[in-house]
Amino acid sequence: MKKLDLKKIKTVPLAGRKSRVEIDLTAKPVQAGSRFSDFLQNLPGLLAARDFKAVVEKITTARRKGRPVVLGMGAHPIKVGLSPLIIDLMRRGIITAVATNGAAIVHDFELAFIGRTSEDVAEELCKGTFGMARETGVYLNRAIRDGVKDGLGLGESVGRAISRGQKRFPNKDKSIFAQGYAQKIPMTVHVTMGADIIHMHPSADGALTGEATFRDFRLFASVLAGLEEGVYINLGSAVVLPEVFLKALTIARNLGHRTENITTVNMDFIQHYRPSENVLRRPTLRGGASYALTGHHEIMFPLLAAALVESMEK
Repeated sequence: MKKLDLKKIKTVPLAGRKSRVEIDLTAKPVQAGSRFSDFLQNLPGLLAARDFKAVVEKITTARRKGRPVVLGMGAHPIKVGLSPLIIDLMRRGIITAVATNGAAIVHDFELAFIGRTSEDVAEELCKGTFGMARETGVYLNRAIRDGVKDGLGLGESVGRAISRGQKRFPNKDKSIFAQGYAQKIPMTVHVTMGADIIHMHPSADGALTGEATFRDFRLFASVLAGLEEGVYINLGSAVVLPEVFLKALTIARNLGHRTENITTVNMDFIQHYRPSENVLRRPTLRGGASYALTGHHEIMFPLLAAALVESMEK
């Protein structure tokens, strides 16, 4: 077969060609002693670095306009030590509501109660003692029972119990739920029955847990009803929170609340299907913006927190 003759190829001038990378978008070296805002400004204006700066700007703009910034998360952010940063952002008025799964209250409680959490699942499972820490089951199930009796949802029930625990909780200043209760920030817990260790305890009551988490679902829908011009961050929840977010947002829209100009962000070390669809793509089809920030929670979220603190002080 005859080979094509490249001598007749038509070229175009480089100056007239569109290019996606320009020298002005490249990174700048960091100077010793510079501020974090300088580091952020010196990141490349490309791909994920560009998106990261955009997220910071979106959150800053939302809070300056008095619009909500809602953090939805799994339990892993607590397990990798992010509670103090989340609490700080709550105190600064940057995070205005928090939604979690059922495991989050376990790790939050244990850190507040004894200062450590996250057992060796494989080892304890072999012994038949996985999830059987007595105080975790007794205190959390009691908090749910007492809260439901007083008309509270699950998140507020746990926050109240830890906040009022006094000497029982020497580390309650590290509790996200206690902080939420103290500041009257909506704290919702969305339980999958049978997925959390406290469901295995003799003190568990499925009816009360179901009632408490259903109250939180309705509260979460109320929070999302006011999300217009606000931001929703999904931090490390691959299934539960993306599913709950989509249903709660549907309720808000079904009832006529305007929630089209919203920003959604998914932060995880893998971009899973449900967050990509239920948090990023589907909710912003008619407007708004969405961003996927990929990386380890213990690195990415502290970077975001630091950027937000400096951005809000400008």
